[in-house]
Amino acid sequence: MKTYIILLLGLLASSSFAQEVNCDDLQTFIIKNGYSKATISSYTLDSEWLYEVKAYTYEYKTYVVAKIKLNEYSYQTKSYIFCGIPSQNWSNFQYGSYGDSESYGQRFHKYIMDYICDCR
Repeated sequence: MKTYIILLLGLLASSSFAQEVNCDDLQTFIIKNGYSKATISSYTLDSEWLYEVKAYTYEYKTYVVAKIKLNEYSYQTKSYIFCGIPSQNWSNFQYGSYGDSESYGQRFHKYIMDYICDCR
């Protein structure tokens, strides 16, 4: 029984010290090493909260770096990275699919938002 408890404590300790990826580092890596697939600028987005959306591919996966306004009147933004977006989701966001909203903001919520990267 003691061996089982010691083994269990060891596993818990090692998993709690697992290394997490830093979002800024991941974003920098994807921007530098990924292939730039598309950029949608603020002029095209015409959104109260989306400033810029860029798609990259790296090792056959799609990543999106989105600059989101701090508030609807601000030019200040914060960047977020989204990982493993299915190609069809990117296409539906970029072009809209049949019956979709014309709003990039609503399509972003529908097709991209759930893929926020698991980073810190």
